[in-house]
Amino acid sequence: MAYRAWFESLRDPDERYALDEVVYEDTQGALLQVVHDLDALRATPAEEWKRLFDARAHRTEWPYGSGVWGKKEWVLPGIDPANIVSMYEGHSNLFWAERYGRQLGLEDLWIKLCGNSHTGSFKDLGMTVLISQVNEMIARGAKIQAVGCASTGDTSAALAAYAAAAGIPAIVFLPRGKVSTAQLVQPVSNGAITLSLETDFDGCMEIVRQVAANDGVYLANSMNSLRIEGQKTVGIEIVQQFDWEVPDWIVIPGGNLGNVSALGKGLLEMQEIGLIDRLPRLVCAQAERANPLYRSYQQDFEKFEPILAGATLASAIQIGNPVSYEKAIAMLRRFDGIVEEATEQELVDAVVEADRTGLFNCPHTGVALAALKKLVARGEIRADEKVVVISTAHGLKFTDFKVMYHENELPGIESRLANEPIVLPARYETVRDEILRQIERRAPRS
Repeated sequence: MAYRAWFESLRDPDERYALDEVVYEDTQGALLQVVHDLDALRATPAEEWKRLFDARAHRTEWPYGSGVWGKKEWVLPGIDPANIVSMYEGHSNLFWAERYGRQLGLEDLWIKLCGNSHTGSFKDLGMTVLISQVNEMIARGAKIQAVGCASTGDTSAALAAYAAAAGIPAIVFLPRGKVSTAQLVQPVSNGAITLSLETDFDGCMEIVRQVAANDGVYLANSMNSLRIEGQKTVGIEIVQQFDWEVPDWIVIPGGNLGNVSALGKGLLEMQEIGLIDRLPRLVCAQAERANPLYRSYQQDFEKFEPILAGATLASAIQIGNPVSYEKAIAMLRRFDGIVEEATEQELVDAVVEADRTGLFNCPHTGVALAALKKLVARGEIRADEKVVVISTAHGLKFTDFKVMYHENELPGIESRLANEPIVLPARYETVRDEILRQIERRAPRS
């Protein structure tokens, strides 16, 4: 069966482009989407797709052991496997957050740990697709001298790693002082041209768009819909991990909003091809200081207005003018979605409370957990419903944030669960007495 995919305008289905064309927007300035020949995909029975995807998972046959490329026909069907650049991304585990769920009043809470990936975030899923397509274009003679992105940290890390693996120059534009040290060192280590600009993410995005338009640099931000094709596999993978059953809710933090639209796209395609017969509800969670989508939701999405994002501990979603807002709103409408926000104290409390039950969350996951906490308290999410929270990055990228919390140094934040190391002389009796004191203090009260 010949499977096909192409770029298509969101507003005009007759406006199409080949996937090897350097194009990011339609003639009206709206974003494009990758569209697949669903009739061809539907010609293969749903149960056969399930068997194929299950058979490929975690195997070593190139490139199908990847969680993304195991679904190659649904992602980039025409690419030559020799040009795929993969680090066997995907297949991140679902953490059954039983204890934390009970604290919230939920019977079946799961955390999709997308940070358990090569560069420590879900961005690997999209970047393997984009860099693979660029690699294919270069192999066919395209004159692409570098690939570039604006980033709040995770996108730059993924771009730098995958570009380095392919031998393609990478340029990353970072807002100075607004990414963690762990995030900054990733593109530096992978040899990317790393530019630290005196602006915020939106300012970096404006400059990288100009560079992409004028200087032969291929744009790798999520406004490039190739990224969405990789990121959409998160939703497919979640359903696959639940033995092809659909959860009731999926909660995801939102900044530039590409992940919201990607998640919805994958689930809709599953329904259209026949692998599932219902859709979950989606929740997009935003930091209160960077919440343009939440503000639009409060007006039933009648209008959307960019804002100047304020400083937030959830730095990766500190975005006031998200490029994928139109796609995200369309998806939330299709999924009867909700948008919720979290204050700085709420997101910090959620991170720390969840960490105390065995998780190790990034602050962006804290935004999603705080939103979930509110929805459960209001009764919008019932105790007996299956809920999945998307954890977008590994907590080890944000150790400064965690250390400052436990040392009571986060400005404006009450560190009520701070847990500093206890400094003691190396004497058995002193150590024993302190251990017994701490056990007594922390023992659960009846």
